[in-house]
Formats: sequence, structure tokens, C-alpha cells
Amino acid sequence: METKEIAVLGIFLFVALLEALFTGLFRKAEQKPGDGMVEILSTTSMMLVSMPLAMAGGAWVAGRFAPAGALGDLPLLAQIAVLLVFDDMGQYWWHRLSHSVSWLYKLHRPHHNAEYMSVRIVYRNNFFYYLFMPSLWFSGALIFLGFGAVYAVYAVVKMAVIIGAHSDLRWDVPLYRIKALSPVMWVVERLISTPATHGAHHGKYAADGITNYKGNFGNLLFFWDVLFGTAKITRRYPETYGVENLPETTVGEQMLWPLLRAPAEPYSEPTTLAAKSSM
Repeated sequence: METKEIAVLGIFLFVALLEALFTGLFRKAEQKPGDGMVEILSTTSMMLVSMPLAMAGGAWVAGRFAPAGALGDLPLLAQIAVLLVFDDMGQYWWHRLSHSVSWLYKLHRPHHNAEYMSVRIVYRNNFFYYLFMPSLWFSGALIFLGFGAVYAVYAVVKMAVIIGAHSDLRWDVPLYRIKALSPVMWVVERLISTPATHGAHHGKYAADGITNYKGNFGNLLFFWDVLFGTAKITRRYPETYGVENLPETTVGEQMLWPLLRAPAEPYSEPTTLAAKSSM
């Protein structure tokens, strides 16, 4: 295991420990049967299979066009800028598309099927969601081209922000209460994803005035939402999380759609007053 992976795992386990102590890591009031299984399978398969395959694929493609390390002499700031565009902004657009294209949403729905926020759902997605994620392929290519050392630090910072934004520990709440920090938090919440801005993306009901299910897509940088007009900042949290007006799904479908699909719901006769009067 590389230093980067150890660092990310350490951050993940540290936040998980804090949740276990303060918000009930394995005792979320809204959890349903199957949630834990989806999270175990998706996290394990992403770390061991889909992400490594995607990044290896990107490196293989890059190797067809350029020698290893070809861009390794780029200045540090240039490498960071390239990673932010091809990895983080690329993931923003992949995430945004997954809320607009029906078949792609099938790959992302497991992430929103959880009716709670937690470190548990950070990697909760369909197996193919990560395998086909363009930003992972770009990252693999950039590492092959010489960005490895910079990417290692960048990835740790990015995952620290993402893990913190998904946790229900809500680290931003006490900072909002400190009046002297208001200007700082104004910048922070427009720069990176926070529990409030990302929690709004996971809200269940758009009518609550907080939820922004079709926005707040940023992963590391919330700035992409500000730049592309999908940002909603309220400094408040939805009361409920999850997906609205969709049929039930299964563990198998969440993990491996389209290879596995939930049974179709049986047809039932309409029960409206008009239907009854026609019988």
C-alpha cells in the first residue's frame, strides 16, 4: 500500500471513529436493510478493482501517445492546475451528467439511496460508475506522464475534503457561529465542498428550500458550481436525505446495474375516484 493510500485510509478511519463516538457510525436512524452491504461492496470493489482498472486504463492509453514521465518537468503550480481541471473539474461534469442522463443516474443512484450523511457513503456508487469515470482515466494518464508525486499530495487533500463533506459531523457549523470568521467562511464555502453545501445536494425534497439535487456537484472544489451556475449556499441542512419518487431497488441492482436489475413492480389497477366510477 502506497503512502497516499495509507494517508487517505487514515483520514477515512479517523472520521469514521469520530462518527462512531458522536453520531453513531453504524446506528444511523434512517438506515435500511441492505445499506451496510451496499457500502461494504461498493467501497471494497472501488478500491480494489474499478478505480485501479480505470487508472491503469488511462496510463495504458497515455502510453500509446507519449513516453513515461513526458510532462514531469512541468512546474508545480502547472501540475496542480492540470489536475484540478482534468481530475476535479472532470469529476464535476461526470457527476453533473449523472443527474441528467437517466442510464448514468442508475450508476450513481446508490450514492443517494442512503437516507443519511456519513463517511460510510463516500464511495457508495455502482461498480461501473467508477470504472467509466473519465477523471480517473485522466488521472491515470497524468500519473504515467509524470504527475505521480504531485498527485499523491493532491489526492490526499481532495479526499480529506470529500470525506469531511459527506460526514454528519458537520465541522462547518461551529465555524459559522463565530462572527469574526464570517468573511473567511464566505470564501471557504465557495471554494471547497462543505457539509452544508454537499448535504444540500443529498437532500430529498426540493421544496424544503435547502436541497439542491440538481446542483452542488463539486467534489474538492465547490468553485466549479459557482463558476458554472449550479451553486446553492444556505448554511442550513435538509431534514431528510435520499431520493424522491423512485421505485425500490435492490443491493444487486445498486452494485451491478445493468447486469442485475430489480424485479419490476407488479401492475395494480388505478384507484382514483374516476377509475372506480368507470367500473
